[in-house]
Amino acid sequence: MEEYQNGNEGSFNSEEAENVVKECIENIVGAEDYSQTQVNKWTAGIVERCLTQLVKQGKPYKYIVTCAVMQKTGAGLHTANSCYWDTTMDGSCTVRWENRTMYCVVSVFAVAVV
Repeated sequence: MEEYQNGNEGSFNSEEAENVVKECIENIVGAEDYSQTQVNKWTAGIVERCLTQLVKQGKPYKYIVTCAVMQKTGAGLHTANSCYWDTTMDGSCTVRWENRTMYCVVSVFAVAVV
């Protein structure tokens, strides 16, 4: 598992968000093998659970969560994002998770409500 973080994330705690994301992925996908029929359910479940858990923390942020699940076939997967915001308050983190048969990439964007 790997995590990628933006440089200056101000007061947004990316480590807490990463832990939430990892826990959500493990609870929803866990040791399952890739299944095309389950991907929509998994991605929806991951983003919904991440949002719910982040909001429960009671911090003054609006959250955006994205999730991509890809079967391990040897093909490449490249993602990127860019944000124009207040780097002292807002932040983001991206978690790459994998098991034997698939990759899961989840990004969380937190925009402070002032």
